[in-house]
Amino acid sequence: MNRLKELLNKKTENLLSVYFTAGFPKLDSTVDVINALCAAGVDMIEVGIPFSDPMADGKVIQQSSTVALRNGMTLRLLLDQVEEARKVNPNTPFITMGYMNPIMQMGTENFFKRAKDAGIDGVIIPDLPFDVYMKEYKELSDRYDIPMIMLITPETSDERIRLIDEHCEGFIYMVSAASTTGARDSFDETQLNYFKRIDSLGLKHPRLIGFGISNKTTYDEACRYSRGAIIGSQFIKCLESAASPESAVNQLLDKIGRF
Repeated sequence: MNRLKELLNKKTENLLSVYFTAGFPKLDSTVDVINALCAAGVDMIEVGIPFSDPMADGKVIQQSSTVALRNGMTLRLLLDQVEEARKVNPNTPFITMGYMNPIMQMGTENFFKRAKDAGIDGVIIPDLPFDVYMKEYKELSDRYDIPMIMLITPETSDERIRLIDEHCEGFIYMVSAASTTGARDSFDETQLNYFKRIDSLGLKHPRLIGFGISNKTTYDEACRYSRGAIIGSQFIKCLESAASPESAVNQLLDKIGRF
């Protein structure tokens, strides 16, 4: 079974998914970062595909993409590094998150095939419209058993959310606010009402909340209203300041109160 699906079947609360940009802070950092996250018991890992125009990302992740591209990171190299990390981490789900342009340049089916061989368990493409997914990506997603994880925001209609729930596997990525990524100290009443609205829909697929998770308060609130939390910008900051990937992971777990 797909490792992501297996995890979601087994663990029903307090999931932690951590995002980092492949090739940051160094070109060869990817394997060491994955190994450190797996060793610390992080539930799933999102490996970011650096891109020159990451429209959904805030300044921290944008800067990490710039550094990674300058370091020479490519999608092919990313998948090679993921495959290396997979050899010593057989069970943790790995997800790639990136934009359509690098995937289209590689060739969509080539990407899915190589991702499957490398040990990828899911894909997130923020700029992939749902109708394009249905026409051009769903068949590949099903064939290679690599779920396409779609994002929803406070502006996404209930009708569209139900379509995503019906046609996509894995989990639903709940963007906490209609903005770019970036750390926040707490969620406001509008965001909490949004979480409650989605919770009331009775969706069949689990949800994880991302964008703005940075401390114990936001982590706990995300876990209260969904299956768990996705953290990116805060971990990138830890990687930037820490002496090693292991130290960065420890910093992050300390910030969110998870040990």
